[in-house]
Amino acid sequence: MVDVPKNKLWNDIQEGATYPANDKWHSHLLDQYKLYVEMADRISQRRTTANTYFLSVNSAILAFVGYLTTESSPEYMWLLALAGCMLTLFWYNIIISYRNLNSAKWQVVQDIEKRLPISPYDAEWDTVQRGINPKLYRPISHIESWVPWVFLLLHLIVFFRTFPWGGIASMVQRLYDCAAS
Repeated sequence: MVDVPKNKLWNDIQEGATYPANDKWHSHLLDQYKLYVEMADRISQRRTTANTYFLSVNSAILAFVGYLTTESSPEYMWLLALAGCMLTLFWYNIIISYRNLNSAKWQVVQDIEKRLPISPYDAEWDTVQRGINPKLYRPISHIESWVPWVFLLLHLIVFFRTFPWGGIASMVQRLYDCAAS
């Protein structure tokens, strides 16, 4: 859980105060709340789109490696594996970034709910024990963060199977011979 600075979230109303008599203020609060919840949901949708993109690209790389393996044994397949490894690490970092951003956004939503008549998101989060009990709820971001590691492992297998290790050994031997003479 993140700590939202209350002085940045609220303006001119003391913490714990009841609704002002001003109906316009309440209307603005509700409108801003709805907009903010919608924006938080859009972040989740962008996250899903990013995951779909990375899943597709990683799958395509591995499918292409599989195709190349059946056709011939190209010398530079390890470069595809290396590119896949880098892409997968980027994917993992994006997942973590989205997780942190979503955590902050939903914490702000819960803090806004403290000034509304009901707090559905906070109640829902309490109902699933804030993601601590995996029998009730396992946060999706924790599950999705494992998927890039599976692809990284597959890319590493391709890398280690196709990298020209013998070429490096002979190059090191030549350098050693040159240095010795």
